[in-house]
Amino acid sequence: MSMNQLSNLDDLDLQILDILIKDCRTPYLEIARICHVSGGTIHVRMKKMEDLGIIRGTRIVLNLPKLSYDVCCFVGIYVDKTSSFNYVFDELSKIKEIVELHLTTGDYSILAKVICKNISDLQDLLMNKINTVTGIQRTDTIISLSQPVDRNIQL
Repeated sequence: MSMNQLSNLDDLDLQILDILIKDCRTPYLEIARICHVSGGTIHVRMKKMEDLGIIRGTRIVLNLPKLSYDVCCFVGIYVDKTSSFNYVFDELSKIKEIVELHLTTGDYSILAKVICKNISDLQDLLMNKINTVTGIQRTDTIISLSQPVDRNIQL
């Protein structure tokens, strides 16, 4: 969040965000009660934060292993030249198993978070989807064994 956006927020906005970070299903009227303001005030503040791009929507958080997605990994992608980046991003964004893409510093040009059902699916993804994209030089894969921390930033 840029300093300009932060300056558009006051203590009430930050309190609303803190409540929603803890439980995004908290009803607006409950937030209003906690903050000692009207429900209409919460609606106005939420709209303001959405218009500023601070709130970009809501998401459901799935327990992926319960849906038989047992492999989470990170794929470091080496892109052969800078002019290939847009094409590579466009092609990678079409692959449903890729849930995040990050332009990075360090060894990799791109870091992708990937979710697969099993190792066989991961192998197919790497060999037949990711590594076939024109502009990708090579990849390194890091398999996540567990995720001991999974949280939003605390304001």
